[in-house]
Amino acid sequence: MSHLSNEQLATLKKSLLERKRELEQHFSQNGEENSLLGDSLRNSTGELSSADNHPADTGTETFERSRDLAINRSLSEELSDIEAALQRMKDGTYGICVVSSQEIPYERLEAVPYTAYAVEHVPPRESFSDRPVEEEVMTAPPAGAGRNRQEHSGRFDDAGAWDSVEDYGSASSPVTPPGQDADKKDI
Repeated sequence: MSHLSNEQLATLKKSLLERKRELEQHFSQNGEENSLLGDSLRNSTGELSSADNHPADTGTETFERSRDLAINRSLSEELSDIEAALQRMKDGTYGICVVSSQEIPYERLEAVPYTAYAVEHVPPRESFSDRPVEEEVMTAPPAGAGRNRQEHSGRFDDAGAWDSVEDYGSASSPVTPPGQDADKKDI
């Protein structure tokens, strides 16, 4: 016996089916394999040669391609999770945590309808331990770094720009050169 009412199950199923349709439409519009993202960079960009491109152009293409691949991987995983949730609905196990067998609250299912976990049993996200080698030689900023240090550095920065230039006037105020009083008139 499910802790969810028939109305709640219908609402959640509608939400799952709607999202599934959106994801399937995304993949069908972009091709099942999302065009040529799996192929080489040259094939996916349509360029015959990268020799005439600036290295920054190639860097941008590489970044955008890796971003698109990551997005597609994430959406594909979401689609799999949705299909699994719909199967759990058919099996009668939807809304039950796969780890603890406790009921998943409706509010959580409403927020993440494809979840198979109660909040306390959600598996940890991937943690990337391969940090950039530069981090090994980086040092912490000196003590006092930040706003207090900038105020007393004697350097000009954006934060105090208006305070420094407002003495010179603006386009909407009369301009008096520094060192001259507006009250004195040279005759």
